[in-house]
Amino acid sequence: MEGRKELGFFEAVEKRRSVRIFDQENPFNHEVVQKCIEAAILSPNSSNLQLYQFIRVPESSTLKDKLAQLCMRQKAAVTARELVVIITRRDLWKSRAEANYNYIKSTIQNQSEKKQKQALGYYGNLIPKLYTKFPGWTFIKKLISWWVGLKRPMVREVSETDLRISVHKSAALASMTFMLGMKASGYDTCPMEGYDSKRVSKLLNLSSGSEICMIIGCGKGLPEGIYGERFRVNSELLIQVK
Repeated sequence: MEGRKELGFFEAVEKRRSVRIFDQENPFNHEVVQKCIEAAILSPNSSNLQLYQFIRVPESSTLKDKLAQLCMRQKAAVTARELVVIITRRDLWKSRAEANYNYIKSTIQNQSEKKQKQALGYYGNLIPKLYTKFPGWTFIKKLISWWVGLKRPMVREVSETDLRISVHKSAALASMTFMLGMKASGYDTCPMEGYDSKRVSKLLNLSSGSEICMIIGCGKGLPEGIYGERFRVNSELLIQVK
């Protein structure tokens, strides 16, 4: 483990910090990054559509220094041994829905026709209605949601903005799993939002349907990379029981 100690869950949560300066001298195991990303894709996500991707930019890549510069030359980017760009891919909803549809279809062949119709209807009917885009459709969806909501509980978040938020939430959940996995493996991370999204998208040749959720610097953190003691407001302000 190259001197690294694997941590349990609660210890990893406690010791995880956003580290802004990474060790440049000692070896860094890039295979751990891959392992932690593969764990991250097991994270919960909206409708199991998995509308995100992880883009790895290791220190050996010709793009790494260029990407670090587009992260406003933050030390967390410049000194990172690898940068991981998490992007959302709302534009892939059709292929992801089809994959789920086919998987479910292959597992429920022995069930009644009614149950098969119900199970397949989610990805074959509801998801297309929610994710399809054409002029005026958002207004119609919101109108339907309002009308149905007069009579019974109804999902209200059906607009394009709502879907965009939902996709980013799924990407953020996976990102957090990745960062905890890195800490549990003895490495550190720093999630960044300070970057030129337009230039990063051009540099990485991202599709027009992609959006950057965050960029995470990875490495073995140095003590000076932690800027002060951790501060959180009183938990009573964050936790309510009703």
